[in-house]
Amino acid sequence: MGHGGDVIAELTTDHREVDELFTQFEDAMPGSPDRKRLVDALTIELVRHSVAEEQHLYPAVREHLEEGDALADKEIADHARVEQLLKELEQREPDDLDFDRIVVKLRTEVTAHIDDEENNLFPQLRDAVHSFILESLGEKVRAAKKTAPTRPHPTAPSTPPANKLLAPGLGLVDRARDYVTGRGR
Repeated sequence: MGHGGDVIAELTTDHREVDELFTQFEDAMPGSPDRKRLVDALTIELVRHSVAEEQHLYPAVREHLEEGDALADKEIADHARVEQLLKELEQREPDDLDFDRIVVKLRTEVTAHIDDEENNLFPQLRDAVHSFILESLGEKVRAAKKTAPTRPHPTAPSTPPANKLLAPGLGLVDRARDYVTGRGR
């Protein structure tokens, strides 16, 4: 979390970290506690990443890109599907019959979302938005990830201003729960 660079570099680095966590999951023994730990790490990373995008990236997409509203709405819909899968996984143990099936669905959704952002959205942003704005967005995304929730909240608002008001409070509660339970260590 917090890699530096403009918003595209920051989010692309997050994408590679998520890819690595999925690879580690595949390498872990089915039904093992390592798989639950890795799903927890994936959840933390994906939720923080999504919240930061929803707070800062997608408003910029709406503002600076032609058909930005449609693009942002599509990306937010992708996030909603991912967050629902994360919520399902949160309620499961790694030896549950459908645990691995849900992770496969999650990876499919996340991979498609990453491909769309990196091959469609990010190049449009690079062409349409001044580098100064992209740098500023990178800083805002890094700051947002520090206070973002670490658990899925599918019913929480996904657009400003409500998401910017509620996310830090949810994040505080989530980090307190994580500390007490040892999740994410």
